[in-house]
Amino acid sequence: MSGTAVVTGASAGIGEVYARRLAERGYHVVLVARRESRLRALADELGGEALVADLAAGADVTRVAERVAAEDVTLLVNNAGINGYGSFGEVDAELLSKVITLNVTVPTALTRAAVPGMLDRGRGAVINVASLLAFAGALPPDPLPFRAVYAGTKGYVVTFTRTLAAELAGTPLKIQVCCPGYTATEFHLTAGDTSVADETAAAKRDEPHAMSAEDVVTASLAGLDAGEVVVAPGLDDPAAVDRLVAAEAELRGASRPVLAARYRE
Repeated sequence: MSGTAVVTGASAGIGEVYARRLAERGYHVVLVARRESRLRALADELGGEALVADLAAGADVTRVAERVAAEDVTLLVNNAGINGYGSFGEVDAELLSKVITLNVTVPTALTRAAVPGMLDRGRGAVINVASLLAFAGALPPDPLPFRAVYAGTKGYVVTFTRTLAAELAGTPLKIQVCCPGYTATEFHLTAGDTSVADETAAAKRDEPHAMSAEDVVTASLAGLDAGEVVVAPGLDDPAAVDRLVAAEAELRGASRPVLAARYRE
């Protein structure tokens, strides 16, 4: 599939790698991010479009949604997001609101902008970037971060994407959620309320104990070609996803009119 690919959060990290790989695959790339100088330099290098936008701002989301809905768009990569890490009782409430906006509201809105036209044209794909922290809800911090809201938003992305994929089964559209683990990008250097200096970001890309952004995108695009809905780049046994589906089916079996014996007096 070729055409135009829109990539959010494209100025660095995983988003930048998606942009490069998709350009190599022959896509015209539309790159969305806040940092204008980085974005325009990459767009010029790849022969693509730079769409400078702050996705925390409603007017900018509307502009991006209009571009996503255009007839030439065949792939949307919802990659932009922030983490808002911190103790829930102490982290700034406005920052948490921004996490929810960027990680939940924006990818939902952009996916909604993309899908109707893709269905009408009979082709298209959406990749939503989540995180393995979506599956870490019961684990306390240390070594994992304080992440209640971030993990909750990524849990939403996983459930939204899987449910949408089930809804669109039988159509030509491909829907994927990519769930990286710890990745060597600048993402963890800020909670989302400050920018990262270019030299600091460059050092982060060389971190030896994290997967490279290149490998994350390699897995995602290979999974897209194979029709995988859930991609975990470091997962050797894909049957783990099947076991998750089976566990969910068991839990849904609790939807019945009889109270479980363990809750009765």
